[in-house]
Amino acid sequence: MNPVKVIVERHSDGYVAYPVGLKGVVVGEGDSYDEALADVKSAIQFHVDTFGPGVLESDSPVLDAFIADADFPRTK
Repeated sequence: MNPVKVIVERHSDGYVAYPVGLKGVVVGEGDSYDEALADVKSAIQFHVDTFGPGVLESDSPVLDAFIADADFPRTK
């Protein structure tokens, strides 16, 4: 299987994970980073098993994903 980039977000009530560059919507969740990552991996496998390997974009333009803070003035 091709590697898939996954973003894991930490929220006040747990973690949410989702892949980048996959055709369709796939989300995982858990009480910890590891649980969310395991859940999204399982969801990705189910998605591929259900819809076929074509959901994996072989030429995904995403090489890496970063998080940055961007300050901007608030509008009224």
